[in-house]
Amino acid sequence: MRQARHEEDATNPKERVLAGAIGGAAGTLVLSGLREALSRLGVVFETAPIQVVDRVEEVVSVEGFSPGAHRALSVAAHCAYGVGAGAVLGLLRQEPGEPAEEAAVGSALGVLVWGAGWASWLPLTGVHSAPWRQGTPKVLLPVLDHAVFGATWGLAYQVLTRKQS
Repeated sequence: MRQARHEEDATNPKERVLAGAIGGAAGTLVLSGLREALSRLGVVFETAPIQVVDRVEEVVSVEGFSPGAHRALSVAAHCAYGVGAGAVLGLLRQEPGEPAEEAAVGSALGVLVWGAGWASWLPLTGVHSAPWRQGTPKVLLPVLDHAVFGATWGLAYQVLTRKQS
């Protein structure tokens, strides 16, 4: 059964990358909505995209960015990272399953995306310290929202890659 489903659902790499990128855009939109809700509750303050732009601003700009440019760069960085991560996940995910499976796999992959950034390139570039060095339970919030990103990605990817009978 698994082999038959694999042959039926298999898509070429370009289609998987495109579906993954679209899923990444959907996941980023949902993650952004979740962060906005958490921000209004006073739980989330500065997100990683804002921190990245703050760091870029420190390195490249003497006068600083205008508030509008800062916001636009933060949104662009967030979207680019989400779409790019989604495209990579699409390339890696070769055997799409049923919706519940894709939501679960997507959640795990979303946490992997979080770990790849928060435990490697973000600390290495001076954006913030590694999660295990942060003395606050707020470090868990990005894990949660990246799991939501991944679940959304997985469901979108499943819809986009399933073959019509």
